[in-house]
Amino acid sequence: MAIREQGQGGGKRKLDAGGLTAFFREIRGLHKPEKITFLCIGTDRSTGDSLGPLTGSQLLEYGFPHVIGTLPSPCDANNLTKRMIEIPSGHIVIAVDACLGPHAAVGYYFASMEPLHPAKSVGLALPAVGHYSLAAVVDANGPKPYRTLQTTPLNRVMGMAGTIATAAAAGFGLSR
Repeated sequence: MAIREQGQGGGKRKLDAGGLTAFFREIRGLHKPEKITFLCIGTDRSTGDSLGPLTGSQLLEYGFPHVIGTLPSPCDANNLTKRMIEIPSGHIVIAVDACLGPHAAVGYYFASMEPLHPAKSVGLALPAVGHYSLAAVVDANGPKPYRTLQTTPLNRVMGMAGTIATAAAAGFGLSR
């Protein structure tokens, strides 16, 4: 997914780490926590794209019962459609994915009350997923997005994944 500018379509909100907790708290106010499934998209084979599985693994550590997409079992472009079948009936889905964006947005998060469009920045046409979406801007968009994701600093991605998991836990009232 590529974010070109804030506010473009879908009511995307640019958030810092502090705003993430409020985003998750807002969702908790609308839906029962046990009816939430996190769909964490990405692969452990690309540094920038590992945000999803890193986040998913940490969400499990916090005790979230419904998480699809972890380091041992990623949900990526090759298996997204198959993995979506695992979503329990009647669940509200929060889709989480890495994305590329403008230099000024690197390290920020774009939250939306609408589906996420995975792999858009690398030219793939995958189905839109989630009732809510969270796109983490892990690096700047450029002429070679696939290469950019391959060379994104792991420290940044790990930090952002940890921030998402911690904010989700705080927003839903969980702790380790």
